[in-house]
This record gives sequence, C-alpha cells and structure tokens, in this order.
Amino acid sequence: MGKSVILVGCGNMGYAMLKGWIASGKLVPADVNVVEPNEALRARAQELGVTTVEDASDLASGDLIVFAVKPQVMGKIVPAYQRFEDATFVSVAAGTGVATFTEILGPSSAVIRCMPNTPAAIGKGMMVVFANGNVKPAMLDFVKALLATSGEVTMIDSEELMDAVTAVSGSGPAYIFHFIECLTSAGEKAGLPAETAKLLAMQTVWGAACLAKESGEEPGLLREQVTSPNGTTAAALSVFMDQHELEELVGKAVAAAKKRSMELGQ
Repeated sequence: MGKSVILVGCGNMGYAMLKGWIASGKLVPADVNVVEPNEALRARAQELGVTTVEDASDLASGDLIVFAVKPQVMGKIVPAYQRFEDATFVSVAAGTGVATFTEILGPSSAVIRCMPNTPAAIGKGMMVVFANGNVKPAMLDFVKALLATSGEVTMIDSEELMDAVTAVSGSGPAYIFHFIECLTSAGEKAGLPAETAKLLAMQTVWGAACLAKESGEEPGLLREQVTSPNGTTAAALSVFMDQHELEELVGKAVAAAKKRSMELGQ
C-alpha cells in the first residue's frame, strides 16, 4: 500500500501537481484525498479519480498533507490538521515560513516548504525545497519524487535563502515574459508583422533556454559561440553589456523582489 496524501486546496497549482502525481504513476487515485470547498474545483479533481471532500472533518488519516492554498488563509486552515501528528506537512505557499506551521502544529512536526513557479502547471517548473530537522529522509525523498513531476527540484539548507529563491525563480517567469514582450515590440518596430514578431521572440527565448539547459555549456560560452566579431549579435550585445547596464538592472530587480519577499514574510 502506498502513502496516503491529502491535498488541501485544488486551485491551479494544486490541480497541476495532482495531475502530475497521477499521470506519472507516483500515486494512484486511491492514495489521494482532496480537500476543496469550491464545488467546481472539487468536480474537476474528481475527474482524475481521487476522493474529494469539502473539509477535513471526515478524514481519518494521512501520511503526507500538502497545503496548496493562498498564504493569507493558511492560519485559518492549518489548525484543522493538528490531529495528524505523525504526518509530514508540505507548503507551497509563498512567504509562509516553517515557523508558522510549527507554531500551530507543534515543535516536533515535520514540515517541508516548497517554492514552485508557474511553469509547474505544464510540468516545467522550478521547485525549491527546504525541510526542517523533523522530516524523515525517506519521506523527503518521496516528496521530492512527487514534486519532480512538476519540474526540476533542488534543495536549500537554509530557509533564509527562500527570499532569494522567490526573487529568482519564483518571480522569474514574469521577468522572462516581459523580455518576450520587449523583444516582440522591438521586432515590430523593426518592421515585422506583430504575430511574426511574437513567434520569433517566444521561440527564440524557448530555444535558447533549452539549449542552455541541455548542452551542458556555460551560458557565457554559448553567448560567445553565437557572437561573431563585429557581427550583428556583437552590435546588439554592445548595447546590452555596455557598462554592465543589463546586469545591474537585473540585479536591482532581483534585489527589489527579495526585499519585498522579506517584508511579506514578517
């Protein structure tokens, strides 16, 4: 018999994770109970074959409890799970620290905090994990295997790093989307039809990211390989890299996101 999982909240992120768990075979529908007050979201989850309930009152047990709800409602929802003393708890809520859970669930509770990002919805997310000292190695491996169905998984050994994680991968997709917007606009200004400019921008960003990930080469070396001396790419990069302006701008953006993450976590 596999481990029993309770998924608390089945909105976009929760549903995306649930689909990955079932489709990958990491879990079978009988292993999962979904707690979701919204009738339409419950119905959507039921189509995957899992058991759904409106609240946690009828649930007798669970080895793993995954909270996929908004941070502002966490304080109201978590207390209902205090009775699951032997369970491991996972949170995918931004800005909600492990201490929030141990204060409610007790100091001996096993808590894992995960920062996903929106590409997890299509199985290409970045899932960053921190576990407190009460989490058993076997359960941590199980959780990492579940999260891997939504994308890449990596561990950090200090929860303080979560603010930096939020600023880079948590918020990062929005930075890339904005770059696509800018590259599309620039293409239009250069004379391309709007749809062609958008296709070129999206495919170029996607293809370059795939090449950077799959080639095994450092991004800087890949940049050099595509940059002929005195060529078109060199002309463009001279604008991006003049006095490290792009590097400084990105640094300022990440620093601002990290600062805001720290503020929201207080």
